[in-house]
Amino acid sequence: MSDIAIEARDLTKTYTHEEFSVTALDGISLTVPNGDFVALMGPSGSGKSTLLHLVAAMDMPTTGEIRVLGSRLESMKDREVARWRNAHVGFVFQFFNLISVLTALENVELPLNLTSLRQKEKQKHAKTALNLVGLGDRMDHLPHQLSGGQQQRVAVARALVTDPDLILADEPTGNLDASSAQDVLALMQQLHREFDKTIVMVTHDSHAAQFANRTLHLEKGRLLDC
Repeated sequence: MSDIAIEARDLTKTYTHEEFSVTALDGISLTVPNGDFVALMGPSGSGKSTLLHLVAAMDMPTTGEIRVLGSRLESMKDREVARWRNAHVGFVFQFFNLISVLTALENVELPLNLTSLRQKEKQKHAKTALNLVGLGDRMDHLPHQLSGGQQQRVAVARALVTDPDLILADEPTGNLDASSAQDVLALMQQLHREFDKTIVMVTHDSHAAQFANRTLHLEKGRLLDC
């Protein structure tokens, strides 16, 4: 694998609806080395989440090139992209996206359903991930039985369970109180420092950005510094 996790060149993304056209990204170029922890900051509508979705291959660019972990995703079929994403990318959302009728353990197991692992192996991996985020004693709890901070840690465990090369987090503390946010940010910093995970985190919070080792600023679809 290349030493570069993400490489984008002249990346644009335009959304068109009837006669209206909105440019979300306007000529973005950036390089993120493996093992980096980058915070993407900028006002609402600046293109932060759009860029994250392109990196995760949840969307494709209008023009320009993006290579992630050595792969050119636009050349893959949808099913290939899904397999690639499940194997290499862990995504942490702002609103947890846990399934309410599943336990913490079952929620964390979900990405493993796309693998060939046996059920006992899936459970072992999920338990390891929950222990890593400090929720080994909450495995059988449903989401409504957990605090917001605990639910987000379950979401982090779900993102980690496939041992991804790249963790993408979209406002991971935006729905948390200050204490829970601190815990989640410390956990992400630990994943970066102790496990050498490459992390790209979208945030509007300058305090959260301090946990990264590099901050990039977006405004009106343009990268201001890198």
